Amino acid sequence: MKNLRTTLCIAALTLCANTAFAHGNVQCKEYPKAEWRPHTELQEKLVKDGWTVRRMEKTDTCYEVYGKDPKGKRVEAFFDPKTFERVEE
Repeated sequence: MKNLRTTLCIAALTLCANTAFAHGNVQCKEYPKAEWRPHTELQEKLVKDGWTVRRMEKTDTCYEVYGKDPKGKRVEAFFDPKTFERVEE
């Protein structure tokens, strides 16, 4: 029973670590915050393009969007805060 608990703990920690490191792979071009366009403008653009935006966050260099793309696929996407271009990993 102790081995099973240890194995489950290790698996859970590995999963959490992989999720945390995934954000480190995406890097947008750095701009002064004064040059960032408002996140509401990005949200309006995405909705107009067929996205469903559930939540938006700011990282150090990107806007991070959680929701569904126009095809209905659940996504976590990153966008350049000045150009609103999608940034891939």
